[in-house]
Amino acid sequence: MIEYIIPHNPDDRILKKADELLQAGEIICFPTDTNWILAASSENKVGIEKLYKIKHESKQKHFSLLCSHISMASEVAIIDNQAFKFLKMITPGHYTFIFEATKKIAKHVQASKTDKEVGIRIVPLDFVSSIIDAHGHSLVSTNIPMNLLNLPEDSEEPIYSFMLEENISHLVAMIIDPGEHEFAGPSTIFNFTSDEAPVLVREGAGSVEGLY
Repeated sequence: MIEYIIPHNPDDRILKKADELLQAGEIICFPTDTNWILAASSENKVGIEKLYKIKHESKQKHFSLLCSHISMASEVAIIDNQAFKFLKMITPGHYTFIFEATKKIAKHVQASKTDKEVGIRIVPLDFVSSIIDAHGHSLVSTNIPMNLLNLPEDSEEPIYSFMLEENISHLVAMIIDPGEHEFAGPSTIFNFTSDEAPVLVREGAGSVEGLY
């Protein structure tokens, strides 16, 4: 269940196994720069449905898409030249970007027929990029509900892979553990769907200094 990796040089065997599980509609678990997350392939509706069921969320809830680079993000989000330059300047980083979704991805992850927005993340962790690149597609991701770990939602208790294995092994097919890992905190959110874009929605771990 738990696969241990070297963050700067993850085992190709583990990456291949993660890819196969994602293709099969399974859920995998690993830490990002902000927290431990659950992830499914953006190309597999079965996996995405599992995320909604695990979270007990309606389809009105947005999940973020993890991408390894801007060109992958452009496959799922409509990114104009101005936005491209902005992303190139600050990614990878502790940010979430809200864009209008492309038709390719909207049918899988849109929250409703009228809501075609999608959140994009390009995180500054090599092993996360390796997981995504091994799969070849963006990953739909969401935070792990603390109640699944028998913890309050505002808990600041450190989470370890053995805790995840004890509590959610029936929900996920793989837990990827990079060893000692520090979180930066909640991401900074920018919205690119308005005429005034980018609009700062939330200031978090990603610096906004010099961006305006």
